[in-house]
This record gives sequence, C-alpha cells and structure tokens, in this order.
Amino acid sequence: MTAHPALAQPAFDTHLFDCVQVNLAAVAERWHGPGTGSRLGALLRFAPAPGPDGLPTVESSPSVQFGLAERALGLVVRPARHVRIEDLTPGEGCFVLADAHHLPWVPYHGRQHIEHSFLLVARDTETFTVEDHYDNETPWGSARPGTWRLSRDLLPGLPDCTLAVQLSPGTLPKDPGPQLERAADPQTYARAYAEHPDRTAALRQLTLETWLLARSRGLHAAYLARRGRAEPRVADQVAAWRALAEQAFLASRRVARGRPEPGGLTDRLARLLRADTDVFGGPSAGPEPPAAPTGHGAEADRRAVAATVAGVLGTDPSALLSGTRLPDVPGFSSFRLAELIDRLEDELGIEFDGDDLTPENFQDVDAVCRIARWPARLGAAADAAARGEA
Repeated sequence: MTAHPALAQPAFDTHLFDCVQVNLAAVAERWHGPGTGSRLGALLRFAPAPGPDGLPTVESSPSVQFGLAERALGLVVRPARHVRIEDLTPGEGCFVLADAHHLPWVPYHGRQHIEHSFLLVARDTETFTVEDHYDNETPWGSARPGTWRLSRDLLPGLPDCTLAVQLSPGTLPKDPGPQLERAADPQTYARAYAEHPDRTAALRQLTLETWLLARSRGLHAAYLARRGRAEPRVADQVAAWRALAEQAFLASRRVARGRPEPGGLTDRLARLLRADTDVFGGPSAGPEPPAAPTGHGAEADRRAVAATVAGVLGTDPSALLSGTRLPDVPGFSSFRLAELIDRLEDELGIEFDGDDLTPENFQDVDAVCRIARWPARLGAAADAAARGEA
C-alpha cells in the first residue's frame, strides 16, 4: 500500500474477526466502503486440516486467507516476500504477518509466540506507523484497535520473522451470498480431541479451535443480518458457540492445574457443528439450552461467594447479592472467570464438578451457589469472607 490514511473506525464489529481477517477487512472497507469487511463471513467453512500435536485444526493458512480476500473483498494481493525494513521508502507500506512476541503494542509481546497481522507504513527512514484493528482479551490484558508510531529499534524481530504482502484495490466482485462448506465429519473431528493422549495439549488446542469457530459463526451471523436474516435461532447458535469457547478455556485451565477434566466438552462440540447446517442453512429449532441448575445455598454461602467474586472483579458485593450478573460487571472475561473459579476453590474450600464448569453456571451469585460443593459448612471461613475480613 502506498497510501495510509489515518485510522478510521471500521463499520463492523472487530470482535468477529481473527487477527488476519480484521486488518484485511479494514483495508477493504477503506477502499470499497463500509460493510465490505462483512463479506468475509459469507462463507461458513468447516474444513479442518492437520495441525499441531497430530490434531485437526480449522485455522486457515495465510494463502487461504489471502485468496478469500481477493475473491470476497476486491483486494489484489501481490506475491509474499520477506520484508526488510530498510527497503521501505517513506510512504510505502505493507500488510504484515509477524511473531507477536516481538510486537510491543500487543499483550503477547515478550510472552507468547503467535502469528499476528498489522499494517506497517514507513514515515521516514527511522520511524514507522503501525495500524492494527485486532480486538481480543488475553491473559495479559486487552488487545484493542489503534495506531502507533514506532522507531526502528522497537521492531527488532521484523527483519528475520516477517512475511509481508503488498495490497492494492481491485474490482469489488458481486456479493456471493451465504455459502456453507462442510468438508469433514464433525464426530471424527471431535473424537480426535476426545481421544488424544496428551490432555493438556488437546485442550490447549481446543481452546483456540473453539475461539476460531465461535468468531467465524458470529461473523457469518453478522453477514446474514446485513442481508435481513437476523433470526433468533442464529443468535442462539452464536451464543452457544461463544459459551463453548469459554468452557474449553476453563477446561484447559483446570487440567493445567492438575484437576480432573470436565466431561461432555467434545460431545457439545460435535452437536454444535452438526447443528450449524440446519441453523445457518435452513429452518431449525437450534441447539437445546442447558438445563437450569437446581438447589440453593444458604445466605451465609451467598455472602461468602459474593465477597470473593467482588474481590476478583473489583465491584460491590451488595450489587452482586442484589442480582447483578457477572457478565455485566465491567472487565469480566473468560480470564477473570478462570481466576474467580480458582479463588473460590482455593480460598473458600469449595469444589466444582468439572462437568458444571460452563459459562451458563456462572451468570450470578445464586447460579454459582447452586453448583458449588461446599465443605461440611463454610464455618469461620464463610463468616470472615461475608464480613469482608478474608
């Protein structure tokens, strides 16, 4: 790209895109108008390929992503090359894929090696503008869209690890309309994760898989909504996928801490994959909602749980006792939920059945109390937590 206008707010929900899609969509919207980026959701694809640790993965290769950008977004992608920062002339830019471990504006910096995309433009021989629309929560904080001016010494890893492509505007093709592609059997895919001998590796990868599947289903739903198909069963299916992604993350965390693996995760995965065809492709009742938990904790239990939850989320225990939903508390995320479960088990001595660790069971204090397995009684620990002394 030879021109690089100032960052403009995209006319799409950046939460729906993965880290490669989102910056391709932003460029397409700049050149072809608002809403263009949603075309990446026209194709709902389930075509897993061999991935890490012998597991199948739905993560698309860069060549697949670039091909879709050309067909759906009207972008012309020049052949990839290894970028040399010193070769970029002032005003020249490119779409970059790099190791996030080297990128100082993302939370992964110095912590995790993972491929990440951004737009890079040389301002002069020593400074660069980075534009990145990625929007996600991470264990180390939030990644949010923005622009950054960086000096050459802040991008030390780029000469060795970066793949870059030149993008230019092409002719925007006709909107292809919604398409479904299922090139594999959902049960076979789910079974590969259920039967893998390394449970830590399997659940770590499944966390990424369900995150990608949930985002792609959300993006497809947004595309359908732009075409007048904002149907309740579609919204329910997307919500079920997001809940599954959270459940996979919690299961991965639990196994990594040496606790028993929750059951039913891969069965739920297979059911949602089978339901996709009916929900997104035609009339369907959609996935069945989870059964509501039963039972109720004592008032002292409620106060103890509320005090612990408030300590993790930085909110008022009385608001939680009055019915405030945990997802409505600012800053709540899958990562805070995992910390919350750890604190409840470690500080209050309660236990959760692994099969109950689903986001639906952590909507409010009463929902938590209904699934908690308390010690004989909380006794002094509960009283101290309720008084705010713990």
